[in-house]
Amino acid sequence: MLLPTQIPIVPNPLPPKTLTRPRRRDAAVSAAYSVSDESLSARGFTFHRSTERLNLDHLNSVFASVGFPRRDLEKIRTALEHTDAVVWAEYEKTRRPVAFARATGDGVFNAIIWDVVVDPSFQGIGLGKAVMERTVAALLRKGIRNIALYSEPRVLGFYRPLGFVADPGGIRGMVYVRKPKK
Repeated sequence: MLLPTQIPIVPNPLPPKTLTRPRRRDAAVSAAYSVSDESLSARGFTFHRSTERLNLDHLNSVFASVGFPRRDLEKIRTALEHTDAVVWAEYEKTRRPVAFARATGDGVFNAIIWDVVVDPSFQGIGLGKAVMERTVAALLRKGIRNIALYSEPRVLGFYRPLGFVADPGGIRGMVYVRKPKK
């Protein structure tokens, strides 16, 4: 039984995250995307900028199709509730997500882009670039200028033309790794 405050995971989607304050728009953000919504719509894709209508089980299948481990759906739901920007593409014929990206951060200065995936059946047609451009634009509209990205080394070349550089100015990222107790 679900309590009134709990959100069912599947098939019902998460509610869209609402903004609590107006965001300023800047000229760099309003520039046209390299692949327009209209162009992709004509090819059967719809872009979404909220988690409304996002089926988490289908999203998990896309994660698995690119080699990510299957994730607990409740943990995906929690992660999405703490996400500042999300963009996903739905293939209209199947009503399933085929491309996805999200960003978390402090909402003011910094954000990190995570979980950029494109279903292998739909790679090579511009969906990855499209979700990345829209995710970055959403962050820039919020005034966030320090945007980092987590990526596997084998796909770094994909992100360079989108403006991402490894170790800018000699900056090195670090991650905490817990050492096993002896």
